[in-house]
Amino acid sequence: MSEIENIAKQMVAKGKGILAADESTGTMTKRLSSVNVESTLENRLRFRETLFSADGMKNYISGVILYDETIKQKTSSGKTVPELIKSFGSIPGIKVDTGAKKLAASPDEKITEGLDGLRERLSDYYKLGARFTKWRAVYNISEKYPSELAIKSNAHALARYAALVQELKMVPIVEPEVLMDGEHSIMKCYEVTSRVLKECYSELKLHKVNLRGTILKPNMILPGNKSKEKSNSTEISKMTIKCLKENVPSEVPGIAFLSGGQTEVEATQNLNEINKINDTSFLMSFSYGRALQQSALINWAKNIKDINNTQKIFSHRSKMNGLSTSGKWNEELEKQLTN
Repeated sequence: MSEIENIAKQMVAKGKGILAADESTGTMTKRLSSVNVESTLENRLRFRETLFSADGMKNYISGVILYDETIKQKTSSGKTVPELIKSFGSIPGIKVDTGAKKLAASPDEKITEGLDGLRERLSDYYKLGARFTKWRAVYNISEKYPSELAIKSNAHALARYAALVQELKMVPIVEPEVLMDGEHSIMKCYEVTSRVLKECYSELKLHKVNLRGTILKPNMILPGNKSKEKSNSTEISKMTIKCLKENVPSEVPGIAFLSGGQTEVEATQNLNEINKINDTSFLMSFSYGRALQQSALINWAKNIKDINNTQKIFSHRSKMNGLSTSGKWNEELEKQLTN
């Protein structure tokens, strides 16, 4: 097994998942402002360092996706952020795309940029300690969209990115996110996600990407957030597994779902249901941002010196999601706030 295949397996190890702490400065500013904390360089680092040194990291977090600002920072102990993450048995990773911009010829859709100079940036990130990367493409659902242009151009960019990452001996997380914004049905989400995944894997194969050294970070199959149709966890899990079985090659070692606007408990419950009926070869895990951090952030904002309670809340959330990777979560455990 190659080094990248080994890292990919570690990233989706049973009982663990990935913390997406790769919010851009703009996004992090919105999050901090929402809880009335000033978004300074120090405060952004302070919150992240609180999470990265929580007990829950050791048992339930396999990797942490960082942002360019964070991977270069030093913690209060003098260690670099990647060194701190590694000391808790987790793998440092880095978001490498430069954001979704208007797609030429289809301005209501987005294309993710960041390929220019990527090889050089990847080399720098490897030296800083990163061993995996992330690139996110976004697709909106409406009567007109996503267009063939958006599906093909984003798949092409994801494949070029993945090939470059593997060249630098890192694992690419491939994240084609079909957004849950809209009035669409769960069946429409399934159809669009199927088209998106088919095109992504067609391009990844064309670019000779070693699929055993990749992780897929997809959306779950959900109805739109403005849909009149409501789906339960059982239906969501069945449709999600069906979509992945039909469109993701078996060489891919694991799936780390994004939470995509679900609440903390919804994201945990739906992943739990998926793993209760998972009859695939894929390890089904999580790569959550808000769904791992939101309750911890709200507590931290009340008193940024109250590190202990913030870490307890984060560790509890991490444990709940860790249990959901084996289908062992339940509502009673959810209520027990322990380490």
